[in-house]
Amino acid sequence: MLKQEMEDGQASLADPQFRADVLNGLALRPRAMPARWFYDRRGSDLFEEITRLPEYYPTRTETALLQRIAPELAGHIPAGAAVVEFGSGSSTKTPLVLDAVQPSAYVPIDISGDMLRESSRIVSDRYPGLLVLPFEADFTRLVDLPRTIANAPKLGFFPGSTIGNLIPRAAVDLLRAMRGSLGEGARLLIGMDRIKDEAVLVRAYDDAAGVTAAFNCNLLARINRELDGTIPLDAFRHRAIWNDDRARIEMHLEATRDVSFEVEGRPFSIPAGETIHTENSHKYGPRDARILLRAGGWTPLTEWTDPDGLFAVILAEAQPERFAP
Repeated sequence: MLKQEMEDGQASLADPQFRADVLNGLALRPRAMPARWFYDRRGSDLFEEITRLPEYYPTRTETALLQRIAPELAGHIPAGAAVVEFGSGSSTKTPLVLDAVQPSAYVPIDISGDMLRESSRIVSDRYPGLLVLPFEADFTRLVDLPRTIANAPKLGFFPGSTIGNLIPRAAVDLLRAMRGSLGEGARLLIGMDRIKDEAVLVRAYDDAAGVTAAFNCNLLARINRELDGTIPLDAFRHRAIWNDDRARIEMHLEATRDVSFEVEGRPFSIPAGETIHTENSHKYGPRDARILLRAGGWTPLTEWTDPDGLFAVILAEAQPERFAP
């Protein structure tokens, strides 16, 4: 009886949106779930491990790029700006920007509260004179920023090509939400992954050590843990596919056999070979990236890329809206 009460209590504490997205996603055809639910504590730790893999070029390429452009970045940012990082994670790239622009405040926003608090403490220890205001929230929606920074110029920081995880319509909605959160006149420093050879892309999302596979499968473990699921984890395998028509890597969880299970008492059956679509990672050419930003209300100002053209960092501004040429 006690064990059941504990399990029922744990299920009742689950994020209501997580519950809705999982139940709706499993009922969809084809089945799909939003990628943001990867990032419980275990998922966040696995992603940090992914960023250090030899196959995963985006993190080291973007980091080197930020190191290279740091000396000129300050010249593009108003003095005393508050840096607002969307999806801050472990904030490993953050010091490159903080050292360059010397901001008045740093506001990391992340959905994973545990990692947010830990990374905020590390930043506070490194910059004892900096006002650090961690904000636990879903950054894909409009965020009411702390009043403390209301009058400061804003620099949004969105590294890691996370924008590529969203379908174009949702990416535009996110960019518009960022504009609404930061306000007119704000700047946005954003990372975008470029289109490249298919083999390079697939290896980056299906590494030899199986870390990305563990990251993908952890979503099922989270469903079992938080939503009283009975999903047999050994019945699914990780797949990474390049969809050339949509210019994106897709991650799926494929059933290796016919499988039946329950989530919060609701029954589901998935036949062998069918997948749950768990993530997209869209890749953008230079013109595509600029069009996307403009559609989201941001005017590109400056763009930097690495010598091999693998990755781009773009600085954009929330200029006044124009409704005529």
